[in-house]
Amino acid sequence: MLNLIKSLSRKQKRNIFVLLDLLLIPAALLFAFSLRLPADGATAMMWSYLPVLPYLLVVAAGVSLWLGVSSTTLNEYESESVGRTVGFAAILTFTSLILTTAANIQIGLKPQVTFGITFFVFSVISRAVLLQVVIAMYRKGSDRCRVLIYGAGTTGIQLVSALRNHAVIEPVAFVDDSQALQGINVLRLPVYSPVRIAEIVAERQIDRVLLAMPSQTQPKQMQIARRLQKMGLEVQTLPSFSQLIGEEALVDKLTPVNPRSFLGRDEVSPHQGEGSEAYSGRRVLISGAGGSIGSELSRQVLECHPQKLVLYELSEHALYQIHQEVMQLVEGSDIEIVPVLGSVTDARQVRRVLQDHDIEVILHAAAYKHVPLVESNPLAGLANNVLGTHTLVSEAAASGVARFVLISSDKAVRPTNIMGASKRLAELVVQDTAHRIAIKNGLVFAAVRFGNVLGSSGSVVPLFQEQLKRGGPLTVTHRDVSRFFMTVQEAVHLVLRAGSMAKGGEVFVLDMGKPVKIMQLARQVIESAGFTVRDAQNPDGDMEIEFTGLRPGEKMTEELTINGTLIGTGHKKIFFTVEESLSEIEVASALRSLRHALAAGDEQQARDMVMRWVDGYRFTPNSSREMSESAVPVS
Repeated sequence: MLNLIKSLSRKQKRNIFVLLDLLLIPAALLFAFSLRLPADGATAMMWSYLPVLPYLLVVAAGVSLWLGVSSTTLNEYESESVGRTVGFAAILTFTSLILTTAANIQIGLKPQVTFGITFFVFSVISRAVLLQVVIAMYRKGSDRCRVLIYGAGTTGIQLVSALRNHAVIEPVAFVDDSQALQGINVLRLPVYSPVRIAEIVAERQIDRVLLAMPSQTQPKQMQIARRLQKMGLEVQTLPSFSQLIGEEALVDKLTPVNPRSFLGRDEVSPHQGEGSEAYSGRRVLISGAGGSIGSELSRQVLECHPQKLVLYELSEHALYQIHQEVMQLVEGSDIEIVPVLGSVTDARQVRRVLQDHDIEVILHAAAYKHVPLVESNPLAGLANNVLGTHTLVSEAAASGVARFVLISSDKAVRPTNIMGASKRLAELVVQDTAHRIAIKNGLVFAAVRFGNVLGSSGSVVPLFQEQLKRGGPLTVTHRDVSRFFMTVQEAVHLVLRAGSMAKGGEVFVLDMGKPVKIMQLARQVIESAGFTVRDAQNPDGDMEIEFTGLRPGEKMTEELTINGTLIGTGHKKIFFTVEESLSEIEVASALRSLRHALAAGDEQQARDMVMRWVDGYRFTPNSSREMSESAVPVS
């Protein structure tokens, strides 16, 4: 029967309702006559009415179609449709009066009015009954989703009212934190304490929990949701009805706080001024152009008005995004933009690109930089960061590229992980090429070293903000761990300025200010979002900070120089350091050992090479596994 109802077309359903109304007309007439006369008198009057009944039925069918009474489906039959039924009944009453008068059938006015009222009541009741019958058939013929409503307040009550006549969703009960509501019935549904959820789920076969408490903070809702999900329940969160119509802001519309607000010091202006002549009118290549640093390099280099900008990127998606952005920025100018999809480890492609576009300046930002990922994949990290740099800098020297700037990291200083060690080796490769080839040929090759970039991909602030959206906790490796921070705009501005003042072979170091405690940063992120920190002093706070333990090989505080020596450059934020470098033979030996390790797929051989040639590197055997499992990369 249910399948038959589902198969009916809208026209067929309309015809059924027309037939229903036609059958109700004689029933309403007989009932109206019975109210006025005894049984035999009512029957006699019905017989006398039969000559005009066909005409009334024809008129009824036409009026029903005209008013659209028969076209209204059961679940749409509400106040407007009831109003049409009133009009329908009034027209039938008037038509009946005309027909009986014309046929000289002696029926008074009162039975005619009673007939109209009776027909209206019969019509409304029949549709209400049919609706309940169809709903019962749907409930019996399909799997019901039994839901538990968490929150017996206004939103919960409105939700239950909306679900009462739903075909497949059945509200079963409420749970609420308010003790005043526990133990009573709301809309005929019992209200339980949240501590009984597991019991209720088992007893009442709950399939899903709907969180109907939009007044609670998002962290509180997410904490409840996670607890319910651990029970194997599907959980969904509902906004309030005032949020749905725009009277209150939805949580998802909140604008994340700009990472630069956590810097704790004044930024250096990102606008290019002095030094832009090193890039103005030049043909510039940026490797890793789609990354956080590379994309900002692209934007700021465009402010220097280069002749051509080559965007070199391994990721298709990242290259597409930055290419689309810079094409809009250069609209109306004569700056040529060239997107190149490829790897810096591909010597033939690098050589061809440098020659085809006659590159004059290279800003090398391409690198694998996420500490846990590189630690878990040391061969890939070393191949990209070390051999990729060697390929690019060697081809740059051979092609006569006038200026080459390596983007390095403070983790290159006495590194305790593969990522930092790979960046230190990259520095040594650039220095070797600078002293051995570049300087002799009037070329300027240098490196710029700085710390963490706020807001970059995988950095700690976006990670904290994502954890905040999920309801926490915010995870920090150690209470006292600290890092240097810069905004990406500030870092790139200083990189370009340092690159313009380089003479060759330098390792520039940017003044990052004082180290920032990650614990304090997490607290700032929580408070800037309008929440409170939950700790021993404030056990009722919104968000907890969880300490996961310092990872093997991770430092409490990063350093910017190996020997602590900083030499001024004339710019208050840019220094350079003089550190011991490897000889040409030592660099060649290190690269040869790395290539052998890569060819053999031998991670231990690669680590042995790093330990031999990179000062300060130490490897803990379980660090790779433990770091990959760590909750938060403080990069």
